[in-house]
Amino acid sequence: MKTDTICGLKSVDALFRRREAAVERLFYLPELKAAAGPWCAILAAARKPYRMVEAEELERIAGTPHHGGMVAIARVASIPVFSITQPPRVKLLLVLDGIGNPHNLGAIARSAAFFGVGAMLIGEGEGHAMPSDAAYRVSEGGLDMLDLYKSRNLPAVLAGIDGHYRTVAASLSRESAALEELPRDRPVALVLGNEEHGVSAPVLEACRRQVRILGSGRIQSLNVAQAAAVLLADLSKG
Repeated sequence: MKTDTICGLKSVDALFRRREAAVERLFYLPELKAAAGPWCAILAAARKPYRMVEAEELERIAGTPHHGGMVAIARVASIPVFSITQPPRVKLLLVLDGIGNPHNLGAIARSAAFFGVGAMLIGEGEGHAMPSDAAYRVSEGGLDMLDLYKSRNLPAVLAGIDGHYRTVAASLSRESAALEELPRDRPVALVLGNEEHGVSAPVLEACRRQVRILGSGRIQSLNVAQAAAVLLADLSKG
């Protein structure tokens, strides 16, 4: 059985809210005993182990000192393949094309959940980060609060959902429209690209529009996780 290590109070809370049955074990520091109480009761009813431990042991269990005092071991979440014929009907679909850093994946998921994104589609394959211990930790529960999908053929997906979503790629190109110019009359599928190279050429070609964030011009661009937060904050108002 493959498992993920979910660290931090907020991440564990989201895990129990969305995937309670997936939790196999729980460990926590003495100062978080009260917070862990309801979850321990759930695990006790399911005859699953839980234990209060000291900081040194929790760091060993978590594999990192950045555990936030609470660690759950959970079965790896099953991520369905995105269906072109039955896509999620959400106001805002976030599409990740080549996001390779798990910390960026977690940060993007945190912003997506904060701004009410309905679903997130992750490109699958070499160079694409998938949910992991590090991504879960950084997401602060965001990964478990989103409906996740995966696909090995993002261009085909984007072409297939064009009738329902306005497909939009974030780009640094000067030909890209300013974000403020994007019409808000239909659901949007927003594509974010690789940290170094941006949205890949086949995916870019499959998108109907390109948008960019207007800055001061002093530096070229934002980190992809920062850009995600700016874009999603704007699009969530539409």
